[in-house]
Amino acid sequence: MTAKLAYLGYVVEDLGRTIDFYRLLGLEIPDPEEGQEHVEITLPNGLRLAWDRLEMIRGLIPDWQTPTGQRGTPAFLCESPEEVDELFASVTAAGYRGEAEPYDAPWRQRYATVVDPDGVWVDLYAWLPTADVA
Repeated sequence: MTAKLAYLGYVVEDLGRTIDFYRLLGLEIPDPEEGQEHVEITLPNGLRLAWDRLEMIRGLIPDWQTPTGQRGTPAFLCESPEEVDELFASVTAAGYRGEAEPYDAPWRQRYATVVDPDGVWVDLYAWLPTADVA
């Protein structure tokens, strides 16, 4: 028996601000209706992403505590190293924090990290071109 990763859910304080952040990264997320506490999308590969308002989660689980520390990092693959730089600049210009400015990582990727409104680190990366070996 093999389980298939099908759903990632996040608890957020400000649903609108979180949606704005992930839209900057290219996700197509519908506007929540007034009072809506859960927003969910299905990516082309079938993975479902969801965001739930903190108040709703605390209504279901009164003792729920906001986790501390980084417990997971979503990573967005960009089409080029230049797109990593452009996306990092766009996200930080919109007022979101940049944790690691774009750099060429030793594992042959252009890499950067931005932070969503709830403190989740989000990686941006693209493969660096490989040099032709003669």
